[in-house]
Amino acid sequence: MNNRHILIIQNEEDFSHKATYNFTYARIIFFSFLAFVLIFVISFYLVNTVLAQWFDPTHAERETRKDLVTMSLSLDSLATELENRDLFIQSIKRVLEGDEGTGKEELAETEAGQVELSRNPNSQEIDSLFKSEFETGGDFLLGRNIDNMELRQTYLFSPISGYVSQPFDPKNEHFGIDVVSKKDEPVKCIADGTVIFASWTQDAGNVIAVQHKENLISVYKHNSALTKEVGNFISAGEILAIIGNTGELTNGPHLHFELWYNGSAVNPEDFIVF
Repeated sequence: MNNRHILIIQNEEDFSHKATYNFTYARIIFFSFLAFVLIFVISFYLVNTVLAQWFDPTHAERETRKDLVTMSLSLDSLATELENRDLFIQSIKRVLEGDEGTGKEELAETEAGQVELSRNPNSQEIDSLFKSEFETGGDFLLGRNIDNMELRQTYLFSPISGYVSQPFDPKNEHFGIDVVSKKDEPVKCIADGTVIFASWTQDAGNVIAVQHKENLISVYKHNSALTKEVGNFISAGEILAIIGNTGELTNGPHLHFELWYNGSAVNPEDFIVF
């Protein structure tokens, strides 16, 4: 096995020397085995990856199962997102329609919490902490200064051209601004979005609300007419209503415009030039 051999290659016509190779049978067996292992590994890799769809009869079934699992996870997350969005939209609708049912339930929960708090020996300390947070301005205060770069960097169209007759004043429950303009002036959408509310309310008359990206909602009240319905997709600058004087809480033709970001009312004049 270890005896050395010489392989000489010569020209057939003149017997001139071309090449010489030294070898042993042990070396030939070793390199043959090494080539066999290399070919086997490459073949195994190709059969399980590139050529699996031709050589593996269960490949299609396994890929289908993977796709089904991925689609199932995507549907679950989408269903959860839609459910949360529906709850958010329903709460906004209740606020716009002036539904007092939710307020009563929250009042009952608050009273129950106060009874439980009164039984707590540390209730005075908790009450002082609450007063301190209220005086300094907690996160629950509407209209607080929200320094959100994404919202500030987003360009928002002016819904109407005119002058602001009443500014944003959340302390007096005025969660928007009043803009006076010409008669029958069209009201335009501030950004791309979907109409989530378009109806008549006793206090605000014809009201339309649009859901935008970044959890931003724009509300337009006291319109004489609405040009869009719930579910309609609307582009930035597109007309959605006509300025009017509808509803009980109005004293002349104007647009009451509100911006809600992450469930809190913000000052429209901080983001839009009127």
